[in-house]
Amino acid sequence: MSNVVHGQTFEIDNKYKSFRFIGEGAYGIVVSAQDLNTSEKVAIKKTTPFEHQTFCQRTYREIKILLSFSHENIIDIIDIMLVGPTLDSMRDVYIVQSLMDTDLYKLLKTQALSEDHICYFTYQILRGLKYIHSANVLHRDLKPSNLLINTTCDLKICDFGLARVNHPDHDHNGILTEYVATRWYRAPEIMLNSKGYSKSIDIWSVGCIMAEMFRGKPLFPGKHYIDQLSLILDVLGSPTQADQEWIVNDKARNFLDKFKEVKRKPWSDLFINTNANALDLLDKLLTFDPRKRISVEDALAHAYLRPYYDPEDEPVADRPFSFEAEVDDLPVEDLKRKILEEVESFNRRRQMETN
Repeated sequence: MSNVVHGQTFEIDNKYKSFRFIGEGAYGIVVSAQDLNTSEKVAIKKTTPFEHQTFCQRTYREIKILLSFSHENIIDIIDIMLVGPTLDSMRDVYIVQSLMDTDLYKLLKTQALSEDHICYFTYQILRGLKYIHSANVLHRDLKPSNLLINTTCDLKICDFGLARVNHPDHDHNGILTEYVATRWYRAPEIMLNSKGYSKSIDIWSVGCIMAEMFRGKPLFPGKHYIDQLSLILDVLGSPTQADQEWIVNDKARNFLDKFKEVKRKPWSDLFINTNANALDLLDKLLTFDPRKRISVEDALAHAYLRPYYDPEDEPVADRPFSFEAEVDDLPVEDLKRKILEEVESFNRRRQMETN
């Protein structure tokens, strides 16, 4: 059955009706719809990824990871449909997910958040990230628009198209550097091109998001990566020699030498009348040296999040996630085959569950 929304034709199962446009981006269009079988409202993302290898690998990553994840603070996949259903005819991918009311980017555009909201949202981001990191996955693109929120303030992390397995066999040095995280939320080690990077890049992004919730605007809105690093160092001050030991790039070290005399700005000057525990957590999230940056487990246990902290209700993944190999260099035809295999496997599992 075909439905036209915002100039796009949706050729999907006729159990979905009442289509409404939500938004669109480089990777596709998102609409809301109603599932006639359950009466639930859902979000349906249509992508046409097979013309570009990059889009194709993002789609594969997202499907592969989200089908293996199950967590209250991570968006789920309810259904996947392909048009057409064979390798040669595959054109569109439809991913059906829970419908959320807004995202943090839109919310911050329209209102200031209360201290309670900031605390609760920060907790939920970290709770979801604990699960992601326990699966040995780096999200790599945490930002307000990738944090979905509903009217009861439940938060879900979405968009895993840039996610990676955190594995010593996969040297992330230089891989997709310019694509990792919207610039304003990028950890300094990504831009300084250190030897690989780790889970701490996601922790930095959480710090940037938390700061933005307090300020109502981004903390480090760099115009380009040099400007981005300059803004970071203007706040954090000159890193010590010990805090630069992880940097192997001579150009990066020479760049940092220009900031030798920069004094650190106290967080209390930037965030006046803000809870001292909140500023202490922010300081630990936005630590320049990734080796000293707080872990997600320690962040959850921080005094600022005490109202919500419950290690008995902060689940982790059953086992580490792994790709059989990273997929950067796979041709589109191979990626198409992998997507088809994932969808067929998903449909078989669902069929078994309903029988």
